[in-house]
Amino acid sequence: MNQLMDIANVLVYAAQGVVALWGAFCVIVLWRRIAQTRFRTEEQQAEFLDQLDESLAAGDFDGAMELCDGDARAVPQLVQLAINNREIGYNKVRALLTDRFQRDVLADFEHRLSWVNTVIKTEPMLGLYGTVLGMMAAFGKLASLEQVDPTGLAEDISFALITTAVGLTVAIPLMICVASINVRIRKLEDLVGAGMTRFFESFKIAHRKHVPEGQPR
Repeated sequence: MNQLMDIANVLVYAAQGVVALWGAFCVIVLWRRIAQTRFRTEEQQAEFLDQLDESLAAGDFDGAMELCDGDARAVPQLVQLAINNREIGYNKVRALLTDRFQRDVLADFEHRLSWVNTVIKTEPMLGLYGTVLGMMAAFGKLASLEQVDPTGLAEDISFALITTAVGLTVAIPLMICVASINVRIRKLEDLVGAGMTRFFESFKIAHRKHVPEGQPR
C-alpha cells in the first residue's frame, strides 16, 4: 500500500509539472504572437498607412503589395489579402477581411487562451487530489499502527499541503497572465480596427478609380 501511495505521489507531482509547463508555454506563445501581429505603436501603424495611401492613390497596387510583402503583422497581411482579391468587389473584400481576421487571428488567440484557462482550473484540482491522497495515507497509518512514526505521518501531511500550494502557485500567476493577454488582445483589435477603417477608405476610392470596368464594385 505504501508503495502504491509513493507512486501516486510521484504521478501527482509529474502531472502538476507537465500541466504547469504547458500553461507557461501557451502564455509565452500568446505574448509572442500578439507582439508579432500588431504594430508597437499607433504612430508606426500610421506611418505604414501613409505610405500605403500614396500607392493606392496612384493606383499602384503592385507597390502596395511590395510594402506589405514579408510583414507578418495583421494589418499588412489583411491589406495584401484585400489587394489580391480586389476583383471580387469592395463589399465582398471587406466581408472577407473581417472573416479572416476573426478566423485566423482572434480564433487562434482564443484557442490558446482556452488551454491556459484549462490549466488554471486543472492545477488546483491536481493539488486537491494530492491533498486527498496525503490525508488518506496519514489517516491510514493512524488507523493501522499502534505506534505511529511521526516522520512518516509528517511526510504524508507535507505532501498534502505541498500539492495544494503548487496548484495555487501555478494557477494564480496564470490568472494574472490571462488578464494581461486579454488587455493586449483588446488593444490589438482596436488598433487593427482603426487601421483597417482607414485602409478601407483609401481602398474604396482606389478600387473605383483603377479597377477595370465590368468587375464588381
